[in-house]
Amino acid sequence: MQNKKLIKKLKKGDQKAFKKTYCLYYPKLIHTAKRFKFKFLTPDDFAQETFLKLYNNKSQLKEDVLFDKQLFVICKNIIINHLNRENKVIPLEQLSFKMEETIENDDFNDQEHQIKHLHVLLNQLPQQQQKIYKMHKLENYSYKEITEITGLSAKTIANHIYLANKFLQKKVSNA
Repeated sequence: MQNKKLIKKLKKGDQKAFKKTYCLYYPKLIHTAKRFKFKFLTPDDFAQETFLKLYNNKSQLKEDVLFDKQLFVICKNIIINHLNRENKVIPLEQLSFKMEETIENDDFNDQEHQIKHLHVLLNQLPQQQQKIYKMHKLENYSYKEITEITGLSAKTIANHIYLANKFLQKKVSNA
């Protein structure tokens, strides 16, 4: 299918053209995403999100630019945005280590107190953030599992965890 013809069909919402595009480009997007190391999401997540963004923004496709290029730019931007967010997430192990230092400095050496302190801090988070953070960090649910349970997007979950980490790090460093 020619570039302009394909883009026109996609812009009109042609489901057959979209399905054909999906079948043709999905493996290529997976291959592209596999070149990166992600902590939370899989290459499939990025391919899916790319097609979702393509479908939701189909009216913005440009007929004079190669479709391949537009699709891969969408995917690249999604990956870069995710990596930027992922690099801001503070691992719980680092947080626990800082909490141990802080608590030791205050002469509270027992682990039970550390756990209580963490729960006190967690209870200060907004309810949704608290729930997602506990599911991921304390109950070891994956982003995908949390998405299925809550109906929220992986991006929203990553954002909640990022904000919770930021809050906890601030509280621990000020303690």
